[in-house]
Amino acid sequence: MSLSAEGRGSFQSSTCPHDCPSTCALEIEVMPGAKRIGAVRGAAANSYTAGVICAKVARYAERVHHPDRLMRPLLRTGPRGSGQYREIAMQEALDRVAERFVDIAAKHGPEAIWPYYFAGTMGLVQRDGINRLRHVMGYSRQRSTICSTICEAGWMAGVGKFTGPDPREMAKSDLIIMWGGNPVATQVNVMTHITRARKDRGARLIVVDPYRTGTAQAADLHLPVRPGTDGALACAVMHVAFRDGFADREYMARFSDADAGLEGHLAERGPEWASAITGLSVEMIEAFAREYCTTDRAYIRCGYGFSRSRNGAAGLHAVTCLPTVTGKWRHEGAGAFWNNRGIYHWNKTLIEGLDAKDMSVREMDMSRIGAVLTGDRKELGDGPQVHALFIQNVNPVTVAPDSNLVRRGFLRDDLFTCVHEQFMTETAQVADIVLPATMFMEHDDLYQSGGHSHIQIGPKLIEAPGECMSNHDVLAELAKRLGAEHPGFGMTAMEVVDATLRASGWPSAAEVMEGRWVDAQPDFAASHFLEGFGHKDGRFHFRPDWAAIGPDHAVMPKLPDHMATIDAATDAHPFRLVTAPARQFLNTSFTETPTARKREGRPTALVHPQDAGRLGIEEGGRVRLGNSRGQVIVHAKLFDGLQPGVIIVESVWPNKDFEGGIGINALTSDDPAPPSGGAVFHDTAVWMRAIAAEAEVAPPALAAE
Repeated sequence: MSLSAEGRGSFQSSTCPHDCPSTCALEIEVMPGAKRIGAVRGAAANSYTAGVICAKVARYAERVHHPDRLMRPLLRTGPRGSGQYREIAMQEALDRVAERFVDIAAKHGPEAIWPYYFAGTMGLVQRDGINRLRHVMGYSRQRSTICSTICEAGWMAGVGKFTGPDPREMAKSDLIIMWGGNPVATQVNVMTHITRARKDRGARLIVVDPYRTGTAQAADLHLPVRPGTDGALACAVMHVAFRDGFADREYMARFSDADAGLEGHLAERGPEWASAITGLSVEMIEAFAREYCTTDRAYIRCGYGFSRSRNGAAGLHAVTCLPTVTGKWRHEGAGAFWNNRGIYHWNKTLIEGLDAKDMSVREMDMSRIGAVLTGDRKELGDGPQVHALFIQNVNPVTVAPDSNLVRRGFLRDDLFTCVHEQFMTETAQVADIVLPATMFMEHDDLYQSGGHSHIQIGPKLIEAPGECMSNHDVLAELAKRLGAEHPGFGMTAMEVVDATLRASGWPSAAEVMEGRWVDAQPDFAASHFLEGFGHKDGRFHFRPDWAAIGPDHAVMPKLPDHMATIDAATDAHPFRLVTAPARQFLNTSFTETPTARKREGRPTALVHPQDAGRLGIEEGGRVRLGNSRGQVIVHAKLFDGLQPGVIIVESVWPNKDFEGGIGINALTSDDPAPPSGGAVFHDTAVWMRAIAAEAEVAPPALAAE
């Protein structure tokens, strides 16, 4: 859809594809000739985007027209990881990939090939189509745990379905609690609706986060909990609600499984108990609890920080119990919200080839790719070692946990790797063949949102440079060569978009584009669970059926609680490390753009002045962080917006930007979080030393302490 022409080009409707719940409705200036873009702005007519987008996407021309963008297929000519490649034609590159896959499947079986992907694009066709090739060919399946699995478990435990009060209702709230998220950096549109509530209603903003983020800095109150102690704070608030007469017993009797055991359990979990765990003062906890309990229109916006901790599922479950104990789900501008993914009822059979899916084919945890590639039988089972990887939309050499182990696996001589990418990432640099990929305005795709309720289409607006091909087209070409037969391979991306919309009960692609989006938000009663929660009994569950959620359920608490399973500080590892998102990056996207790099500066550790003074660390000084998995060198910034004993390293910087080429994920663990897995990036115990104080150079990063 063409909007009003401005300047040199005309503005066309599109959708931001990046891994952010905002899924912003965009207007992109397309220059004459349809080969370049100009300005990128938010769609003012969209009631959630409301004309506001992040600075990263506003300067997208810097990324799509970057001089270092991949334009031609590359064939490795030197040792793996040497960076020695030569250009080849796309047809030759695809032939080589298919030939290797055929040979490996014949020798080791199809499970020796592992298509590996994630959320470099959130478009349903271009992101998830890789599963169609996987299922038709019988290649190993992927358990996609690296982002939201822990939150999924925690939300489902109590609520039972992935929906909640309309996020736009925050503008009608009197109190917004941002718990475990930093929307100033990661979901800018959340701040739009919070700002409206503060301006129009005098609403207050409270942030629960281990450090003073940009969002916390803008808040009326910041609760700097120790990492992984959110459940304790939530329990203390519920304790106050019961103790001081704020518990809505009538609501609980009608809408939950609450029994006398709940109140008795929480009677032992008051502010004093929570203070010892969270590090917050009793007075701060009491004040927070009273403000929440006495405000009907109190909206809890749950962030993805819960999905980075070993006890994140239990913590998020405890937080969702708060509006249930107090009955706040009943009120407009109140309740709790994490993700709206459950409202779209997609039929993704055509996109993912679900009609060809064989559940007997092994499934491996993507967060444990290092373990997979180094032969860990917990993941491989009784099947073959992985001998081939086909990678789209993800950069595991940098972003996967335990990255020293990951790199060791990728450097195996008997591993064939094809990476389909936009830039020469650190994963592409260890590949055998690199294929150049399109960006979002160079192909067609279909989008849902997690942070709001709109279905959108992002149509192709400009021509792709060089030999760049979309994910969908590369998969279709490989399918031809491999003999993979499925209707989706013979259709264009827009045909798949249209067929998927129709099969899912939504308007056609043409109708969606004509209206620019479809608002799928359920009505008030459904969104606020006044017709019942998502469980079969229609009730909120204070006593979750963890066994129905994941296999590692025996360790989960029976009732809302602090679950003491985190990587706790010890004498040997006295600090708790959180690897929070950097404002100018999105995972490793945008780490290639000069403006983002300039604004971020360099990898930095935020260190409390008390810790710095005790260890002889100076502002800007080099420090070494380490544990049994590795060691990393960063520069220190003295920062009092966290508790002593906590370190924040905002990332994900490429490994090459760290001294010695070892990035922050060398320290993070690939331990799967209970009950159903998930990467635990913010749950790491480390030691810290001032490098100037070291008597000699520390051992190499791969060596154990």
